[in-house]
Amino acid sequence: MSEVLERTTAALTAGVRVPLIGLGTWPMAGEEAADAVERAIGNGYRHIDTAENYGNEDAVGEGIRRSGIAREDLFITTKFNKDWHSRGGVRAAFERSAGRLGVDYLDLFLVHWPNPALGRFVEACKGLQQLADDGSIRAWGVSNFKPSHLRRVLAAGLTVPVNQVQVDPAHGQPEQLAFHREHGITTGAYSPLGRNGDFMASPAITGPARELGRTPGQIVLRWHVQQGRIATPKSASDARQRQNLDVFGFELTPVQLAAISALETGAPPWLDSDNYGH
Repeated sequence: MSEVLERTTAALTAGVRVPLIGLGTWPMAGEEAADAVERAIGNGYRHIDTAENYGNEDAVGEGIRRSGIAREDLFITTKFNKDWHSRGGVRAAFERSAGRLGVDYLDLFLVHWPNPALGRFVEACKGLQQLADDGSIRAWGVSNFKPSHLRRVLAAGLTVPVNQVQVDPAHGQPEQLAFHREHGITTGAYSPLGRNGDFMASPAITGPARELGRTPGQIVLRWHVQQGRIATPKSASDARQRQNLDVFGFELTPVQLAAISALETGAPPWLDSDNYGH
């Protein structure tokens, strides 16, 4: 494996590596989403993140087609809703998502929310494993699963490759991430730059940005990827897309990493996955 590939990707399962920086596409839709995806691929992105609930899988697929990129050179992640939380349902969800995207297979397919009141997320994960076994998807995972949810999946004898959760400097979720490390689960960070986060003005971020000649956003993304997290910031701007990708040519020191991690407020994620889901 090349040194560049090792620095810019993470291993999910045997033979499957995911680019650490991906393009988040929520809440873009229609032509905005198609145009942003086409330009992102032109700007060097090889990982695109979408979901059934975003309502933009068809537009994302259009952007991919416009880009002219070969399918095997792209990593596509999408997620399915609670309507499909059964073994057969997951296959139907795959067929619908793949059809909207215009692809024959998915690189990563996620349970979007556990919806524990339904009590069917373990069956959904078993259905995902079947899709991986038959080659319909290259890897599977979950999103917004708390340790209590993950324990039930692990107790069913499944290995969870990835859990996509809200992580940013103010919402560091240290206990959640510690559970991931303990069980070999790769962390995907959605909204990795926060939403209008005041932390961007913190000296822990502006100091390294000034010292390294980088933007605060690049410093935060480097904080994620240097710790092995997959980050999928949303951007429709060419300049910002390029900046978000350009985080592999510098490193933060252990002291700088710790200072950013110390911005953790203890605040929970914006949405509680025991009570919210779709």
